[in-house]
Amino acid sequence: MCSLSKETTPPIISVDYLRSKINDDSLRLVDVRREEEYNQGHISNAVNLPLASLLSGDSPESAVKLFEEIGIGDDTEVIVYDDTFGALASRIVWTLQYIGHKNVALLEVTYSQWKELGLKTNKEKPTIKPAKHSLNLNSDIMATAEYLENAKEKDNVVLIDNRERLNYLEQHIPGSINIPYRTLATDGKILRTKESMRSLLKNRGVSEDAEIITYCGSVGTLSGLAYYALKSIGIPNVKLYVNSFKEWKKLEKPIGKQENAAYWDLSAD
Repeated sequence: MCSLSKETTPPIISVDYLRSKINDDSLRLVDVRREEEYNQGHISNAVNLPLASLLSGDSPESAVKLFEEIGIGDDTEVIVYDDTFGALASRIVWTLQYIGHKNVALLEVTYSQWKELGLKTNKEKPTIKPAKHSLNLNSDIMATAEYLENAKEKDNVVLIDNRERLNYLEQHIPGSINIPYRTLATDGKILRTKESMRSLLKNRGVSEDAEIITYCGSVGTLSGLAYYALKSIGIPNVKLYVNSFKEWKKLEKPIGKQENAAYWDLSAD
């Protein structure tokens, strides 16, 4: 098992690009909504992989097996979408990159936004040919609780909490700053433009040269979206604390609280 350090595909794929490739047999389009939602309609040629199916496994090996079953091999181009502002899809994309898959990205819109654009959907299920995928862990993109506890004391490390503002104010990992997931989107797309994202980080005092670790409440969905928002502007050193605040509390690690919880500076939104 070797270690990979960089992904080669842009983290966000445009609607126009997907439309041009949608009938390409080399592309695997993945819909991560629940099966009943998928069955009611989906983007043409999409296969269904509910996020719950991935989270029910507890190892990289189980993830590899799941991806193989839906026809993802080492060289398969993969695009993932959801109908939950990109958060669920981002968790699937991150897992693929973590097991060593390089050619994977988020679709820039949700399923509802795709339909609002008047683009084609259907109820047909594509034929799936199982594939073989190797396991080459990309450990550079994951932060454990132990890693985070050591790293957050360093000068050039920024810890970002992507939960709702009130949750952050009530309790958070000490030293973290709050960038709620709702601030990451723009009208009609799951993420802000690059210029707007850079402005948000600047207003929050986050250097693009920093090592940035994102976390959320439990399984790394909201913080997964933040991870790709940061990747979309080319920040090189970003990690996801995938087990997030739920694990941090369970391990009885230190917890911070906003003293003046009734006040919040809105100037950076």
